[in-house]
This record gives sequence, C-alpha cells and structure tokens, in this order.
Amino acid sequence: MPTGGAPAPLTHDAFRQRQKSAELEGLSYKPLRVAWTDLEPVVLETLLDHFITGAPLFKAGTAAGIDVAQDLAFEEKPEDCEIIDQIKELIETRVRPAVANDGGDIIYKGYRDGHLYLSMHGACSGCPSSAVTLKRGIESLIKHYVPEVESVEAI
Repeated sequence: MPTGGAPAPLTHDAFRQRQKSAELEGLSYKPLRVAWTDLEPVVLETLLDHFITGAPLFKAGTAAGIDVAQDLAFEEKPEDCEIIDQIKELIETRVRPAVANDGGDIIYKGYRDGHLYLSMHGACSGCPSSAVTLKRGIESLIKHYVPEVESVEAI
C-alpha cells in the first residue's frame, strides 16, 4: 500500500477478494498455502474485472513518492540515419528475438559518435550475465555488421 494514501485499486481488489475467500471458508486473514491452480481463476477474474471496468492502476495522487528516471535525450545526427537504421534492423531481427527467448528485452535508446545506447528490460535487467551478453554477444554482432559502432552501452 502506498504510504499516505489509499491503496492502488487493483491491489485493493485483489486483497478484498482474498479477504472474502478467507471469510467464506471461516478462516482468519493469514497466509495460506494454496496451489496456483486453485488461485489462478480468482486472480484472472480479479484482473479481468479490473481492466474491463477501466479502473486506474493507481488512485490520483498516490504515486507521488515514486521517482521515475527520465530517459536520456540523444540528439542523433542526420548524417547517421543510415547507420541508425542498420542498428535498429539488427536489434529487431536478431537481438530482440534471441534475448526474448530468455525472457528479456533490449530497446534502442540512441546512437552518438560511435556509441550505441541500449536499455535492458525483463530478465535482462538485473541478470548477472547481462553485461557479458551485452559486450560479447550484442556488441560483437552489431560491430560486425555496422563497423561504425565503437561500443555498446546499457543505460
């Protein structure tokens, strides 16, 4: 629950559903060991109900304490447009599908002065092998096909 405000509507709905289930079973509200197969229909129902009604994920004003880093702005040079197109095509056709097999994603963020900047998401963010994958896999692939790229950096 966010501090200083009401819970996010989806979270509130999920816990309300859990409380109703516990009351119906005559149980106090405490952690239970339940198989996912028993929970899945209730979770899906709660999610579908929430999104079908168009309810917001957060109540207005409850996310004030959350700090979201701004994307770095890269001013790409018009003369680099062919290089950038080659990079984007390689990322879309070779890098992203390979990384997606492991539950990750890599997003193009910018190219400037021989340096390519990528953002790692999903399983890639926080993965101990991501630095090796970035340097030995992605950087070597991109540099092979686009020799103008000198380095690949994660941001």
